[in-house]
Amino acid sequence: MIRLEALAKRYGRFDAVQGIDLHVREGEVFGLLGPNGAGKTTTLKMLAGLLRPSSGSIRIAGIDAVAHPVEVKRLTGYVPDRPYLYEKLAADEFLEFIAGIYEVPEAEARRRADELLEFFSLTAFRGELVEGFSHGMKQRLVLAAALLHRPRLLIVDEPMVGLDPKGVRLIKQVFRHKAEQGDTVLLSTHALEVAEEVCDRVAIVVGGRIAALGTVEELRSRSIGGRGRLEDLFMQLVGGDEWSEVIRVLRG
Repeated sequence: MIRLEALAKRYGRFDAVQGIDLHVREGEVFGLLGPNGAGKTTTLKMLAGLLRPSSGSIRIAGIDAVAHPVEVKRLTGYVPDRPYLYEKLAADEFLEFIAGIYEVPEAEARRRADELLEFFSLTAFRGELVEGFSHGMKQRLVLAAALLHRPRLLIVDEPMVGLDPKGVRLIKQVFRHKAEQGDTVLLSTHALEVAEEVCDRVAIVVGGRIAALGTVEELRSRSIGGRGRLEDLFMQLVGGDEWSEVIRVLRG
């Protein structure tokens, strides 16, 4: 589904992403892990068509994403780390607006909106203005909008931020369901337990490069002494002791 070759993004003299090569398969939940500033969000924005690569190539479902961005966007749903919502619209008006952007036929758009609002427990609030929604409700609405046109690739940046345990479990179910349908999910997260629980494979990104890649079990085996903890390998790659407090917080 996704093929990246020598993908790079430079801002002046700063290399945010440095020559990433990656193949993500159909029907896979793939996670990008790494510290702040590692290049995860920049990579996702290039995949979503929001940033143009400085060099390298992006192919999604065999389509060159730089040469044919509109075709790729039709296949892709994207949830950024800080979603923007038109807060003066009601929830169902927002979904209608998104359906229009993706040219979803009116009858199908209404049916999909009904299904997604029900699934995300937002039906009772469909006529309410988005500005009155809690953070968790907004997150669920954004995800519903990203799923509205049935994308083959779902790109999600930090999906669990600000969600309660019920919301986190719901999002995990969405990811696994998409993969079971043969679609692909690419997510960026700081939460190691999320990667361990829902991802088929994981890449740890450090300094704009992929420092480790494999299944969770494969990465566990690479930790110091092969003790079987993904956090051990993460700490080895991103700087050891200076990240121990970050890991402690992530683990709760």
